[in-house]
Amino acid sequence: MKIGFIGLGNMADAMIGGMLGKQLVTAGEMAGSARTAATLEKMREKYGMVTFEDNCGTAAWADILFLAVKPVFLPEVIAQIKDAVRPETIVVSIAAGKTLAFLKEAFGRPELKIVRCMPNTPALVLEGCTGVCADSDVPAKDLETVVSLMQSFGRASIVPERLMDVVVGVSGSSPAYVFLFIEAMADGAVAAGMPRAQAYEFAAQSVLGSAKLMLETGLHPGVLKDMVCSPGGTTIEAVRVLEEKGLRAAVIDAVGACIEKSKRL
Repeated sequence: MKIGFIGLGNMADAMIGGMLGKQLVTAGEMAGSARTAATLEKMREKYGMVTFEDNCGTAAWADILFLAVKPVFLPEVIAQIKDAVRPETIVVSIAAGKTLAFLKEAFGRPELKIVRCMPNTPALVLEGCTGVCADSDVPAKDLETVVSLMQSFGRASIVPERLMDVVVGVSGSSPAYVFLFIEAMADGAVAAGMPRAQAYEFAAQSVLGSAKLMLETGLHPGVLKDMVCSPGGTTIEAVRVLEEKGLRAAVIDAVGACIEKSKRL
């Protein structure tokens, strides 16, 4: 199974690292192309993977072809490679907002098997979360292959395409919300006298542990919140302030705005 990447930025780097780390493929079965020679050299040195100086070389080589470029560049890239992709190749786009219908029209190749994925940056530490969707004409075994590749760097689930913009809002973009929350917690600790590096460590570990606790216990987040909130204690006082300041509503609105922006891309 030969896997190709057009675009070798941070997300592609994380995905490649996960696939090779889980030994789903060998370095000789992984190839990519990028805009700069420096990027190609870096990826060759880091992974020992095959590189191509042009996108058509990667497209013609791959059995599974990942389009890991920003949405604004996707039409240009597809125009370059659409005649180079082999009929049996599975094409996987990770571009936000670009629908299966858009991709099919851009390629003009009805026989191609096209899949959409939306990973997120925690894939860099093998803790990603990815939504996957495809048309009904993509064979189940091919879709399962794509999902297994995405699971090499975290969790991955099949969702209907109508929810892919929601995936962007709740997962694809949400690490930025979490980092903002961590930074704010650390700022509060620094204001109270804690050194900044230590404040970041305490805040980040608390977020990591809380997320792991929820995923591993399967308990509702409200139940876990109540477990921390002793009557008349410090935690319920902090929760009162967060509710008073509208944290919950602000997050809901932010996710909604992100979803609407994704729909307009």
